[in-house]
Amino acid sequence: MASDDASDYVLGHSPRELERLRRQGQLVNPITWQFLIEAGIAPGMRILDVGSGAGDVAFLAAELVGPSGQVVGVDQSPDALALARSRAKEQSLANLTFRESELSAMAFDQHFDAAIGRYVLCFQPDPAALLRKITRWVRPGGIVLFHEPDRKQMRSYPPTPTYDKMSEWIDETFGRTGMEVRMGMKLYSTFVAAGLAEPTMRLHAVIGGAKALEEVHFEADLAVTLAAAMERTGVVTAEELGADSLIERITQEMSANQSVIVGRAEIGAWTRLEERLSSRERKQNDPSRDFVRHERNATLSAEDRLLALPVRS
Repeated sequence: MASDDASDYVLGHSPRELERLRRQGQLVNPITWQFLIEAGIAPGMRILDVGSGAGDVAFLAAELVGPSGQVVGVDQSPDALALARSRAKEQSLANLTFRESELSAMAFDQHFDAAIGRYVLCFQPDPAALLRKITRWVRPGGIVLFHEPDRKQMRSYPPTPTYDKMSEWIDETFGRTGMEVRMGMKLYSTFVAAGLAEPTMRLHAVIGGAKALEEVHFEADLAVTLAAAMERTGVVTAEELGADSLIERITQEMSANQSVIVGRAEIGAWTRLEERLSSRERKQNDPSRDFVRHERNATLSAEDRLLALPVRS
């Protein structure tokens, strides 16, 4: 999860935030995994993971491409990349490397079979522009896949007031700090605006009942991370948020009402770049050749008919 400018990234890269991302990955990684498989990520591929952060998505891709493949994760945060590299070293993954770079300034010596990212475009002021830059590094016929949220799909039933209000505060804070909270639903139009083919799309969500503590942490930990930004932007005071008791209050309400909470919509979108034809293939597939051939045949047929006419004496 990353903005192209580290100084503008509202969630930051503190040790607490990196731990939140790890915990978040336990719930979201299976969803991303499904998107990657359905999009066609396979053994032997060379993958670019954009906005890699602590590396969760890169690790998924590395497992899919196997020892014969390669994954390059890019992020602008040295703290996040230090953690990602440490994790890769612990797992002895030789097919996974990480680079520090602003996303708009990425440069490589060869193209990739696919570019992927999770929670990246939602933090960009112009996601279509970044997507166009990313696709320059994907080979013809390669895959472009992004997993983004739509936070307006969140709800609880029977209502859990503290959870619902907290979700509203998070959305308002994100909106005031430049995040697009409906990026998932905007992936289709963003792909098209970037000049890509219409994407295949899928939607999943994290959902849990009264004792779903991990599902409560999924959003409540995010609220705690954003607490200072909430107060700074005038969304809510620290006293109103009550970060220290937030999870306890939500779980108490869920237990009392036997409630179910639904997290943000997790939306995946992917497409393939057009194949570039060789000059011979372009010539063979040139529709004008059929037109010329048709005209030539039509002309020859007319001449044949003239020759067949009787000659006047």
